[in-house]
Amino acid sequence: MKMKMRLMTVVALLTAFTLTANAQESTPTMHITLEKAIELALSDNPTMKIADKEIELKEIAKTEAWQNLLPSATLDGAIQYNVKVASIKMEAMGQTQEIKMGKDGSNTWNAALQVAIPLYAPAVYKAMSLSKSDLQLAVEKSRGSKIDLINQVTKAYYQLMLAQDSYEVLNENYNLAKANFDIVNMMYEQGKVSEYDKISAEVQKNNAWPSVVSGKNGVELAQLQLKVLMGITADIKFVIADNLKNYEDEMAKTANQDIDLSNNSSLKQIDLQGELLHKQRKMLKTSFQPTLALVGSYQYQSISNTNWNLSKYNWSDAATITLSLSIPLYKAANFTSLKTNKIQQYQLAETRINTERMLNMQAQSYIDNMTASAEQLQSNKTAVELAEKGLEISQKRYDVGKGTILELTNSQVSLTNTRLSYNNTIYDYLVAKSDLNKVLGIE
Repeated sequence: MKMKMRLMTVVALLTAFTLTANAQESTPTMHITLEKAIELALSDNPTMKIADKEIELKEIAKTEAWQNLLPSATLDGAIQYNVKVASIKMEAMGQTQEIKMGKDGSNTWNAALQVAIPLYAPAVYKAMSLSKSDLQLAVEKSRGSKIDLINQVTKAYYQLMLAQDSYEVLNENYNLAKANFDIVNMMYEQGKVSEYDKISAEVQKNNAWPSVVSGKNGVELAQLQLKVLMGITADIKFVIADNLKNYEDEMAKTANQDIDLSNNSSLKQIDLQGELLHKQRKMLKTSFQPTLALVGSYQYQSISNTNWNLSKYNWSDAATITLSLSIPLYKAANFTSLKTNKIQQYQLAETRINTERMLNMQAQSYIDNMTASAEQLQSNKTAVELAEKGLEISQKRYDVGKGTILELTNSQVSLTNTRLSYNNTIYDYLVAKSDLNKVLGIE
């Protein structure tokens, strides 16, 4: 019985392992480019979905604004029980007569249909204009969110490229250190080199391995960050067949750029907010203007009924048409609201001046970083070539016994550092360019 249970357990584990393996094999691997990453982010990122819904809300509000000009209809009904009805006392010929408005203990039924048509409503007209500007602001905010998301995805993509390229450099450094150790160890066993050389080569190899592990973790973290921005789950696999060296020619074409903030989303949003405040002021002023409405009413009622038999009630109807004019005379809060609006406009104007200054400073800083990186690239490229040549010479010198293990180690470290510096220079340029595009409002 125990053997049977063990056999069933083994079969179950093998089945689960097979299903897991098949599931892993069936997981598709996506090939991602920068354009593809941005496209996925714009379609699946929750931030953009929220921004689209905000635009829908503003469109509904715009529709709601002009619907206030449409006729409104209300149907009212009431049942009233008269415990004691009112009476009117009149004096005639020296005698006082009391006329009751119904019967005590009676009930009154009333139904009324009322239709109101606004003829002149200045507040509604201004609200319609205000909702239009509010919609434009929502659209601009959505564009700003889009530009910001593109910038984040672009920099995350470049970060992943830097992590991958750095990992390759660190992995090559470890493989080179391991190969050097194997050669030195073989020469030590043959009695050609000292034990110090063997220990030094082994220490160099062991020191290179933690950097490889750290580089691999950096690649995984950069991938996860890009997945979050793209709006895809962590279990989806993807690769990018791209590297920083492919952007070397682009850096060679770098030239001084003019700073044009006309498409900057932040400034456009401030301008639209200023337009909103201006229209809000106009709408506040409508509190001092009259309104005119046409109201039609039809009423059907039965009064002074002492029973609850509706079929025996006496019903009567009445209809009226009313032209209603309302003229506001004084309300203190209206003046306070206008003063508040004026202060808000002043604050927004000062905010725009400060924001424009900060954006100009940021844009110039990004341009300077791009120029510096472009100028530094050729120096890094030459340094890599010289470090490769230096490593080759130090290896040959050590092989023939004219060089030391310290020279070989230093040349290897120098090559690794120059390659990492070369990658970082291109990365710094690309990040500065992406940030510049964001400031200039380039999608």
